[in-house]
Amino acid sequence: MSEGIDLSDLKRRMEGAIAAFKHDIASLRTGRASANVLDPVMVEAYGSRVPLNQVANITVPEPRMLGVSIWDKSMVGAVDRAIRESNLGLNPIVDGQNLRIPLPELNEERRKSLVKVAHEYSEKAKIAVRNVRRDGMDSLKKAEKDGDIGQDVSRSQSEKVQKMTDEMISDIDRLLAEKEKEIMQV
Repeated sequence: MSEGIDLSDLKRRMEGAIAAFKHDIASLRTGRASANVLDPVMVEAYGSRVPLNQVANITVPEPRMLGVSIWDKSMVGAVDRAIRESNLGLNPIVDGQNLRIPLPELNEERRKSLVKVAHEYSEKAKIAVRNVRRDGMDSLKKAEKDGDIGQDVSRSQSEKVQKMTDEMISDIDRLLAEKEKEIMQV
């Protein structure tokens, strides 16, 4: 009989979901422009979806402006469309092979829409954590059914997996609350 599943692997995978969430909410900038704002933008290029930074150079020429220099002239339309459809509320101005993206002033409505995006990111992260939990629970049930572990080991590890999941979800909620407070601060 073995001792069940690898809890450290489950923890690592759950922490990966939280790291991805932190990266996503870091792109929700308040105040000064940052090239990270465009991190979630994926462009349809050469038959696949690639991150914007793989087809263009992103700069911050002014505090409320982003510049995007597209390397391939044929990609300008695709990059423009990807930015407009990214739910970031940005409207690029096409200037040859460059895009200028003025960042809107953060009014109450814009702040609320950023909070909504942050909530979507948190829900995605929670789903990822729950999927890891489900994988762990399925592994435990299979191991118990196959006779690799006993019922008591299965139950105790199930409780550990659930406790770890609850901790990760509360971390996500805490990070979301902090970001929401930062966004709504005038």
